Amino acid sequence: MKSTANPPLLTRIDSPADLRAMDETKLAALADEARRFLIESVSKTGGHLAANLGAVELTIALHYVFDTPNDRLIWDVGHQSYLHKILTGRREQMDSLRLKDGLAGFPKRDESPYDSFGVGHSSTSISAALGMAIAAAGADSERQVVAIIGDGAMTAGQAFEALNHAGTLDTNLLVVLNDNDMSISPNVGGLSNYLARILSGRLYATMREGSKKVLQKMPSMWELARRAEEHMKGMVIPGTLFEELGFNYIGPIDGHDIDALVKTLGNIRQLKGPQLLHVVTRKGKGYEPAEQNPCKFHGVGKFNPETGQGTSAPAGAKTYTQVFSDWICDMAEQDDKLIAITPAMREGSGLVAFSEKFPQRYYDVGIAEQHSVTLAAGMACDGRKPVVAIYSTFLQRAYDQLVHDVALQNLPVLFAIDRAGLVGADGPTHSGNYDTSFLRCIPNMTLMAPADENECRQMLSTGFQLDGPAAVRYPRGAGSGRAVEPGLDVLPVGKARICREGQDVALLVFGSPLAEALVAAERLNATVVNMRFIKPLDEACILELAASHRVLASIEDGAIAGGAGSAVAELLAQHGNPVPLAILGIPDRFIEHASREQQLAECGLDADSIYQRIQRELAGRIASLRAVD
Repeated sequence: MKSTANPPLLTRIDSPADLRAMDETKLAALADEARRFLIESVSKTGGHLAANLGAVELTIALHYVFDTPNDRLIWDVGHQSYLHKILTGRREQMDSLRLKDGLAGFPKRDESPYDSFGVGHSSTSISAALGMAIAAAGADSERQVVAIIGDGAMTAGQAFEALNHAGTLDTNLLVVLNDNDMSISPNVGGLSNYLARILSGRLYATMREGSKKVLQKMPSMWELARRAEEHMKGMVIPGTLFEELGFNYIGPIDGHDIDALVKTLGNIRQLKGPQLLHVVTRKGKGYEPAEQNPCKFHGVGKFNPETGQGTSAPAGAKTYTQVFSDWICDMAEQDDKLIAITPAMREGSGLVAFSEKFPQRYYDVGIAEQHSVTLAAGMACDGRKPVVAIYSTFLQRAYDQLVHDVALQNLPVLFAIDRAGLVGADGPTHSGNYDTSFLRCIPNMTLMAPADENECRQMLSTGFQLDGPAAVRYPRGAGSGRAVEPGLDVLPVGKARICREGQDVALLVFGSPLAEALVAAERLNATVVNMRFIKPLDEACILELAASHRVLASIEDGAIAGGAGSAVAELLAQHGNPVPLAILGIPDRFIEHASREQQLAECGLDADSIYQRIQRELAGRIASLRAVD
């Protein structure tokens, strides 16, 4: 691949104003340069590549036509926002993407005035954009607001809630539907682009509105015209649904034809009311490895841009996701009532193998977390045994369903919660820090946190066998390297395990921090307990340790506020036990993107920090207690 360290066109653009000053005939060449720059840049840092490559021409056209940052661009999820960052003055910082103190992997309001809305979770763009459009109208502002949303994100209920609301208003809003789940078929060629330009033109819009006013005075003719228009659109463009919701539908248009994009967007910018532009793009466009395998290049580590092969060191230990993948296939062989459900995270949650082996028992519901949980509840009512594989941070979006539809009815649904705790480069939008706090307060819930890979498998088996709701929360990446036993053994519910006998200090560890706690304990000569269950707690064990030790410390990779340590404090308070308790976990603030190891150190959850914290905060107390003795 030819080096593009100093691309001649791209280096001239330090802001969208520079882009808008460029001759329109040069935009296609700029797109080629930008695509090469993205490939080389992401190959060095890792990140989301396929979707970004597919949105190159669209991004250029949007900034070329609209007066950003005065006009607002709202990127849904943010998987396609890298070129947006490059064009808005952050090109030279791309080598810091997703690294500590570097650029975030998603749009972020405090990073740039061009990042109009902070995102990371799917399907929020239309709601946010509508809010901004309403605010602009209230201020008599001519500001334009554009939401850019993918076809996958359009599967979520919130997107349709926003469309339904926007269509009832006269507010100026453009929704760009970036449809990248199909190849550009012949109907998205010259004829379709021509239709899009015509349908977005002011003459068509004026005639359309004038005709409506005339025909509405003639009810039978109005109904005939309306049906004819819908019939014609149904034949040439799939826009009837959006028209029924109150949008003027335009498209589909080739999202890699920059001339058509610029002309169509220029026309739409003059229109009033809610508009929807349907753009068809191809994930990974211009880079064959990503075009051939867009799932692999959705989120990718460092790779060789010439071959597309990863350059990161191969992982040694199994990841927790792989442990789950093996377990659910093995358990499905044993129990034909097992059903797997995921909200659009087949690859990330480890369900590829299951979907291939048990296709009739696998349900990917799209980006519909609420539906996935209530679907599982319905299955459980009629004797199925559903397993919902979901990221911690995505489970937040289905909290009401978790409480109302599953726990209240005490239904046997197992939640396999991936990416619990800090997740590294994806940052605070994807960190699963809060599941412990929001799950342990729910009646009927059993909540477990494995300390290693083998325990994860055992806990999944344990939760699956229970008659009520259960959750196993496990972190991103590999564990300590513990060998995973092939059985489907279960654990005694609510029972902890003492890993090391010491004196004075007892460390109560919940989940993956156990390995670091054991290292710190050697220096402290502390007792270490693998608590295993956050709910129910092993109350007898904790009270016994409180009676035999001078100081307790709880350690968890979840939020301190309302977390496992809070549960220990509540127990001690209920029994009037005055033993000092230090609670170590994730503090009450959002932890910015960095490597997971850097984040854990920042939160005081590495071995040295645990040791220092215990020594600093508790050594004096231990000394004073000994003096009294």
